[in-house]
Amino acid sequence: MTARIDLFAAAPTLMKELQRTSMALAAAASFDPRLTELVEIRASQINGCANCLNMHVPAARAHGETQQRLDLLAAWREAPCYSDRERAALAWTEALTRLCEGHEHASAYAGLKAQFTDEEQVKLTVTINIINGWNRLAVGFGQFADAATIKAIAKAAAAAA
Repeated sequence: MTARIDLFAAAPTLMKELQRTSMALAAAASFDPRLTELVEIRASQINGCANCLNMHVPAARAHGETQQRLDLLAAWREAPCYSDRERAALAWTEALTRLCEGHEHASAYAGLKAQFTDEEQVKLTVTINIINGWNRLAVGFGQFADAATIKAIAKAAAAAA
């Protein structure tokens, strides 16, 4: 895929701020980082975002996620290897990512409420919103970078902050 535009060249201040927000959220989320990665991977699968999958699958592995759980993520409802908390987060991820379908929202929220505090619900919801935004930018503008390039960009952004 060929990028349509360079997002960071076209709107550097905005893109750096979005990246800074993403990194701040990751630091403040206080979830198991594997849960955050599962949520980001699942939203990226739904949205067909190769760029974000290319970034978050290796990150999940780096946080200790198993290949089996990564392989089964698209079928998490049928796979016995996810906890109730993870299932609640994944159901909420799908409900928000597929918001226009609407039919799963009430049951997904009930599961979310049973597994997460109010603060965690907000943090998880913001995490889902951020990854959906990145998915839309990457898919919309044809962005794709290898994981090493993305890691180097994130490291440079963290050093500049």
